[in-house]
Amino acid sequence: MTGRGLTTSARRRLPALAIGVLALAAWGSATALAEETAPTPESAPAAEAAPVVEAPAVEATPAPEPTPLSPAQEEAVRALVRETILENPELLIEALQLYDRRQKEMAAERQRENLLARQDELLNDPLAPVLGNPAGDVVIVEFFDYRCPYCKKVAEDLRAAVRDDGNIRFVLKEFPILGPGSIQAARAALAAHKQQRYEDFHFELMATPGDVDEAAIRAVAEKLGLDIEQLDADMQSEEIDAALRSNYELAEALDIGGTPAFVIGTQIYPGALSMDDLREAVAVARAESG
Repeated sequence: MTGRGLTTSARRRLPALAIGVLALAAWGSATALAEETAPTPESAPAAEAAPVVEAPAVEATPAPEPTPLSPAQEEAVRALVRETILENPELLIEALQLYDRRQKEMAAERQRENLLARQDELLNDPLAPVLGNPAGDVVIVEFFDYRCPYCKKVAEDLRAAVRDDGNIRFVLKEFPILGPGSIQAARAALAAHKQQRYEDFHFELMATPGDVDEAAIRAVAEKLGLDIEQLDADMQSEEIDAALRSNYELAEALDIGGTPAFVIGTQIYPGALSMDDLREAVAVARAESG
């Protein structure tokens, strides 16, 4: 966001939007100008009143198309628009702010529609690990990346919130977007899931200080006593490919482009949540579900 709340893309649209927004303001003046310069027919002498005769019904004819502006009138419109811009530059700022606000509102509406339409794959994907209470009355879905510092920061709070509440179903969507190391970690976690150790592997990896690389992944796997050879084989499986592909497609449909991101009830919460925010979001979802 730059200067007075305008996005860079909005500023690039400035010249085109100026004409669109302000042409309407000038149109009335140009129309009046056209009427003043157009020839007017001479008035015909009044005729004697004729007896009223009922005319046969006829179909209504469409109104004639408006007469195009002449080159001189078009130039007058351009001059009026330019004059209006120079005299009232704040109109451009207001118009662009309104445009951005409407674009955001439309995007939010599309996001809500997609969220409702894709509930099944969001909540019931058999490839997505589920923690907490499988029959919980509130579902938290997290899109995360093991190399995301904000994901690592909120991991233990999430774990505690799910444990303390006791009635939350926690669905984890591996969403590796921070490079090859992130993809490697996500593959390893889903491979650990095949050995029934996903939860332990997930939180150990989240608690790993510094960057999560191949050495860190191997150290966690060995600490948990996983079958390393089986882990390596499972990491390359088509099933894990499909799980990651599905998560990317779902995130795109929900306009989720960063981590962490949470879906709680019917709301999407981008960014890290504090423990208080998390509890409030759960309370809202619980109240909505009745």
